[in-house]
Amino acid sequence: MQPEFSTTPGVAGWSNSVSFEIEERRIDVADLQLGMFVCRLDRPWEETPFLLQGVALARLEDIETLQRLCREVYIDSRRQIPLDAPKSLTRSDDLSGYRFSSNTHYTDLSAVEDEAPRARAALENASQIIDDLFEDITSGRELSVEHVEQAVRPLVTTVLRSADAFFLVEGLRRSDSYSYSHAISCSALAAAFGRHMGFDEETIFSLAAGGLLMDVGKTRLPETLLRYQGSLALSEVNIIRSHVEHGLAVLEESGIANLDVLDIVRTHHERHDGSGYPQGLAGYVIPISGRMLGIIDSYDAMSSARPYRAAISRHHALQQIYVARNRLYQAEMVEQFQVCLGVYPTGSLVELSTGEVAIVMAQNQVRRLRPRVAILSAPNKQPLNDFRPVDLMSLGDKDAVDIVHSLAAGDYGIDASRFFL
Repeated sequence: MQPEFSTTPGVAGWSNSVSFEIEERRIDVADLQLGMFVCRLDRPWEETPFLLQGVALARLEDIETLQRLCREVYIDSRRQIPLDAPKSLTRSDDLSGYRFSSNTHYTDLSAVEDEAPRARAALENASQIIDDLFEDITSGRELSVEHVEQAVRPLVTTVLRSADAFFLVEGLRRSDSYSYSHAISCSALAAAFGRHMGFDEETIFSLAAGGLLMDVGKTRLPETLLRYQGSLALSEVNIIRSHVEHGLAVLEESGIANLDVLDIVRTHHERHDGSGYPQGLAGYVIPISGRMLGIIDSYDAMSSARPYRAAISRHHALQQIYVARNRLYQAEMVEQFQVCLGVYPTGSLVELSTGEVAIVMAQNQVRRLRPRVAILSAPNKQPLNDFRPVDLMSLGDKDAVDIVHSLAAGDYGIDASRFFL
């Protein structure tokens, strides 16, 4: 049964205090075993091949690497994995002072290549509906709840089937309008994050609807101010910040009272250290949905081209979010977001140690530095006539290929969209 975008308060079925709890245990590296999930080290992650992430121990090489680099590590016993099903991880985290068990596990229902056409159709559908929806609001008409449902439901369905497929297609098909593409991206990212955290489908739907609508108040601001490329006066900054109040007014006028959606619109600009707006909320006073969408909003804004600056790569956007952990964003939430997207998020253009240019097609949950990629160029950067899929994790140590660094879209004249759109 499909979840409904209800106008009844509290329908989403989870409160602002919902959270996860880590069950951490320190052990000597000599005691590591396959299937354990290592969540902390006795040294920084960036000094290891695993970068900033936790690691599920599914290979002896991972254990040997940790034994070589560390003396002690911390394991999360709630996230221990069965060796024959490394994707069925139990998501848990210390996100507030309350305990919540996430019992919903999602696995991809189809390969990226098979799901991409459905993802493309969902994206085109959402783009058209959101175009009409924003036009209605700009013209003074009420927000259509039916339109929101029609846009969000296919996005959620696609992300639950294969988040990688959606982000591959979405990253290659950015709209010229930042407002519209940002709304779609944040909606899908919210669905993917909720999927990763193990929320039920109804809650994921509410998160995705909130991601779609969190900046709807900007439709009531002057377009010239939103597109202005120079420095803004304090009065102009305050006008832009007023989009939160305008957004809440739009929802109220349309009869939308879903608490999760209202919380997202109200708090997605609040920050962990209290430096956000409009209320200056801090820490766990910010509802979990607002904390999640605050990270998503910033991540997508950084990795999208704006009138006043170029986009940065998704990999570098994640790094910027990580740098701001414990200050602007809750650290545990940032770590979960990074695990959700991967070190090199799906849709990222990367250069391999072979000199070839590739695009990340899908994540490997066990070895996040070795995703599935599609090779788009020869080592001399000459574009190929067709892409060549490679699972970097499946390559043996003798034939191992590494990602050297991320690239900006269009680097070396490589147009990935011609292969997938």
